Amino acid sequence: MPAASANVWLFGIPRRRTGIEKKGCGLDLRMDCVEDRLRSNGLCSGMKQRIRFAFWVACASLVFSAAAWAQSTQDSDAKTHTGKDDPVSRVTIEVSGGEKNTPVENASVYLKYVEEHKVTKSKEVKLNVKTNQQGTAHIPQAPTGRVLVQVIADGWKTYGRWYDITDAQQTIKIHLEKPPRWY
Repeated sequence: MPAASANVWLFGIPRRRTGIEKKGCGLDLRMDCVEDRLRSNGLCSGMKQRIRFAFWVACASLVFSAAAWAQSTQDSDAKTHTGKDDPVSRVTIEVSGGEKNTPVENASVYLKYVEEHKVTKSKEVKLNVKTNQQGTAHIPQAPTGRVLVQVIADGWKTYGRWYDITDAQQTIKIHLEKPPRWY
């Protein structure tokens, strides 16, 4: 069977030329390729439209889900902070000691709390203040929430306790005891 007739008819069905010739083993650019046949039948343009449509639907759903997530986080933040962005309060700590409740001066007062972040890692924040001659220490911008208060003074037993700070101005009274004597 001659090569020319084999390219034209195969079992009574016209056969398309592939672009590769057996004679020269080269690529003939005049032949139809698969993409050309798809374009000529209209299948390729329909596929591109479907892909574009699916891409835009995916983008729209992503935008709507991001907006819904942002709205839900704003609602939860509003409930926890009661309308304020950074809730802070003024805390006054009064330190006294002994049986006569004498004020303890120059005592170190430590406030430890966890600053929570939604995206990054939460970090522990520590504040350190000293008491004055009246035994009081003022913390002007203490965070609201759960706070660990520790008091260390020379000649007194170390004190530490968790407190919940809820008010805008709060006073915490701490009573220190003498340490036991070692014989």
